[in-house]
Amino acid sequence: MQLKNVIESPCGLRYMLDQLELQSGYARRWLLDSPMMTSEEEIAAAYGVLRRFSQFIDQVEKTYIDTLLFKLQGLKDIRTTIRNLSQHAVLDDIELFEVKHLAILATDVARLLQQHGMDAVVEIPALDEVIAILDPDGMKIATFYIYDSYCAQLKDLRSQMRQHPDQQDDLLAQASELEEGVRQDLSRQLHPFADAMGQAQAALALIDVNLAKALQIKQLGLSFPTMSPDGTSHYRAMFHPQVKDALASRARKFQPVDIGFGHHPTLITGANMGGKTVVLKTLTLCQYLFQFAFGIPALEARIAVKDEIYFCIGDEQSVEKGLSSFAAEMKNIDAVIKASRMNKKLLALIDEPARTTNPTEGAALVTALLKVLADKDMSLVMTTHYDIEPGDARCLRVKGFENGEMDYQLVEVQSGEVPHEALNIAQSLGIDNEWINTARSLLESCPPS
Repeated sequence: MQLKNVIESPCGLRYMLDQLELQSGYARRWLLDSPMMTSEEEIAAAYGVLRRFSQFIDQVEKTYIDTLLFKLQGLKDIRTTIRNLSQHAVLDDIELFEVKHLAILATDVARLLQQHGMDAVVEIPALDEVIAILDPDGMKIATFYIYDSYCAQLKDLRSQMRQHPDQQDDLLAQASELEEGVRQDLSRQLHPFADAMGQAQAALALIDVNLAKALQIKQLGLSFPTMSPDGTSHYRAMFHPQVKDALASRARKFQPVDIGFGHHPTLITGANMGGKTVVLKTLTLCQYLFQFAFGIPALEARIAVKDEIYFCIGDEQSVEKGLSSFAAEMKNIDAVIKASRMNKKLLALIDEPARTTNPTEGAALVTALLKVLADKDMSLVMTTHYDIEPGDARCLRVKGFENGEMDYQLVEVQSGEVPHEALNIAQSLGIDNEWINTARSLLESCPPS
């Protein structure tokens, strides 16, 4: 699975990508095409590179970083040209310019990184021979022209064209033939460097991406995670960057959350507007960020690698497939159940399952889901506002209203009973008093069940 396949997940990945200050469109496409890592070794190596870039931007002057970022703005996607070169095609002038431009850019960036020992972190193939082939006059300018230096006969013809304008047509035809011969010869000389050109382009994209990720870590207050060896995940002061930013725009603060989960189901209960959905979104976001080697929005994070991530949330009605919200939700959860039997490391995050059906059947479906998934080797975090029997699930509850304010901390409880705070929350929103008071009266008049 590639990043582009999950970028529109409602967990907030799109926001994180939009906040990434990439310098080139090619680096963005390269990042979107990158696969989700499912190997601990691969993830550790990716974070090793990112940590070095984070240290790098701390150690050098801002003007140095700005110069490097400016250089990377020149990175273009020339994969088609490189493929043509590898297939022995004769490159035209634009393609030869693209090759020369990339070779000069790669050499300049490599020189900048070498000054601070970063050339060992991301290896850029040496392309000096490519530059020598396409820059016979040693001008080191990223433009291309079939120079007179390539062919003495061509140089002589061009001189004749200037001296004998009356013979232009005949001389121009001869010159064009010689120029095509030069293109053929240059393409032949450049063919052995096609692989190195592709590697250089990818290396420059990797540098662009890691610089952007390292800068994002500092700008958003993200952290480097540690690898969990036992399949459990733990977060301290976890936050959702997009929600935090939205609250800050209204002069409000995001309340970070501590949470851990592992091999047994974790059930989070709480009234509506209690922050349960934000917790699931943030956990999903963190897992994806971890497996694509981004900074993690938490003070500390110890995360287990998963083979697959399932996030079932909200109104998933599908007009195209003719499915209602309930039907779409059931299909998605059914996929989780089937995957849980496939001997893979799974993380499933399910928000308020069966919320759109009647409370009696809804509570039964949620309880049954916990029972079905309880003995599976997977990580499950599920939210609900139904009062249910949790079985062996670990129960967490949003702390709720205290002193007239909502406390979003998660506290461990012994049952899946949901606190009755809907009226308090509605009142805090300034909802009509007559409506709220009438509802209170009705509740007080109801005999206890």
